[in-house]
Amino acid sequence: MAFNTLLVANRGEIAARILRTAQALGLRTVAVYTTADAGALHVALADEAVWIGEGPVGDSYLNGDRIIAAAQKTGAGAIHPGYGFLSENAEFAKKVEAAGLTFIGPDAQAIRLMGDKADAKRLMVGAGVPCVPGYEGDDQSETALTEAAAKIGFPIMVKAAAGGGGRGMRLVQDAGALLEAIAQARSEAENAFGSGALILEKAITEARHVELQVFADNRGNVIHLGERDCSVQRRHQKVIEEAPCPEMTSELRAKMGAVAIDAARAVNYRGAGTVEFLLEPSGAFYFLEMNTRLQVEHPVTEMITGLDLVALQIAVAQGEALPITQEDIAQNGHAIEVRLYAEDPSNGYLPATGPVDVWRPAASPGVRVDAGVQPGQEVSPFYDPMLAKIIAHGPTREIARARLIKAVNETVVLGTVTNSVFLTDVLGQDAFVRGDATITFLDQAYPEGFPAYQVTGRDVALALALMLDADQARAKASAGYVSSDQLGWSSAALLPSSATLTYGETEIQARALARPDGWTVWIEDDTFDITFSSNANGNVRACINNQTVDAVAHLTRDVAQIAVGAERLTFRRLRPGAQDEETAASGRIIAPMPGLLIEVAAEPGHNVAKGDRLAVLEAMKMQHQITATVNGVITAVHVKEGQQLISGDVMIEIEET
Repeated sequence: MAFNTLLVANRGEIAARILRTAQALGLRTVAVYTTADAGALHVALADEAVWIGEGPVGDSYLNGDRIIAAAQKTGAGAIHPGYGFLSENAEFAKKVEAAGLTFIGPDAQAIRLMGDKADAKRLMVGAGVPCVPGYEGDDQSETALTEAAAKIGFPIMVKAAAGGGGRGMRLVQDAGALLEAIAQARSEAENAFGSGALILEKAITEARHVELQVFADNRGNVIHLGERDCSVQRRHQKVIEEAPCPEMTSELRAKMGAVAIDAARAVNYRGAGTVEFLLEPSGAFYFLEMNTRLQVEHPVTEMITGLDLVALQIAVAQGEALPITQEDIAQNGHAIEVRLYAEDPSNGYLPATGPVDVWRPAASPGVRVDAGVQPGQEVSPFYDPMLAKIIAHGPTREIARARLIKAVNETVVLGTVTNSVFLTDVLGQDAFVRGDATITFLDQAYPEGFPAYQVTGRDVALALALMLDADQARAKASAGYVSSDQLGWSSAALLPSSATLTYGETEIQARALARPDGWTVWIEDDTFDITFSSNANGNVRACINNQTVDAVAHLTRDVAQIAVGAERLTFRRLRPGAQDEETAASGRIIAPMPGLLIEVAAEPGHNVAKGDRLAVLEAMKMQHQITATVNGVITAVHVKEGQQLISGDVMIEIEET
């Protein structure tokens, strides 16, 4: 079992996190990467990197044979799968062991039993573990599922039997929506996990999602490291996690921990695993599933226990006994984690792509940032949109929460859209502050979705002043031997210059006048006097109408990207005589992001109503429905199933009626 070289079969922040621990333990490390990931952080961190494909996961990170070949080629003795991709693929674990390599995780049998929700639930029912009422039968016909749903009673959850991460899951409120939910969940599950098998469960809405971290070695020792509350979820994907659970008692923790340990023992578990439960206000809890891998949210457990879970995984994989007992586990303070995504919360949380022009992680006390990005990298449409995890620890929950808000503000990504302002807003919601969030919290807090930011005159004035300052600096740099005090001098009085800026689809008119110490900017009836006390290397400190503003900025000639607080703002300057591209007509259906078109339901001549599904686009592991924006008649369909689209492609045209 001993090995001195470790291959990490993953990418992004988890690959970087595993590589750092492995190197700290003295191991030689190997990364795998695609053409799309050639400039990624994990490639730069590893001692050696092996190319495994172009971009799509099916030909790269999900290709177990290529990964095993890379391990053999580089002399790696072990493979760490991270989470996602092949981490819960029993066949891959079996192939790794058959190749004479160590798989850092449980054996294939445990993965198969607990990685399949249907098998796991049947196993837990047999062991007397409380489970949510549902259907886990082998008959996967629509008739069988419809009959089972009627017996369970609505609302119900339709869930992929294989995999996790919220993919292949649908909440169904009534029988009329069941067949469509089954079709969508099955399609998403087949694309994500290679299996369309489904289970049904009674939907328990007013509950917390609480999971227990378990650890086991090869010598029969099994312990739990306490719980994590993962109730803040959107589309069944976790957004914020914390430890300990705000509602937990020592008695309930002991009870849930004992059940989690029993679940691990039932499959002769080895390594790190997580047993997930729904916890009702009454204290009743129900088994959901077991994740046979390291979890995305493992850092909050590390922060309150002081343990390195990856180091423990490696030690157990090398045959060592767990160095701690249940009695050794102590919780210190509170930790909260948020997931920083490349997505647009105000546009239906659609995934975003683009360059990482600026990357500046927070470096505050009590804060940890696990990231998978670096400046100059491109956010690809092929992979999960998570860029980083920001974690804050404190002696109390409130201190951890306050530190985390500050850390989100200070962690800056410019170049692509992120959910930073959404995260700080969630952290400030009353229900979250009180520690009362359940799995329905986000739906209740944002019933109409997350609102778009309303840009202010101050924002526009700052952007324009930064652009004009940069113009002035370029002019000075090209002015030859003209002294700076003479540059721009005129015997006539200076007149304000006009400028047109855009923010999204909003066009803003402004005027500006240079002053000896800065700029005066007029926007409609508002006047902004701006001076810069510092403006170098992207760090900006401005005084706007006698109020200090700190920002991070990235400027090109006519684009200003600015981070102020949690806001990430992009302004574009229109040059005189330049023509804007014609805005898409209301009946033109545009691809909202890059992705693979897996269904086209539209045909020329068909009548459609606003909201009708026209197509399904798969991007960043999720399926997104493309719907009609108006009532009308389809006049043209420009795409077909299996086509790879880029953002902005015209898909379908509708003549409004």
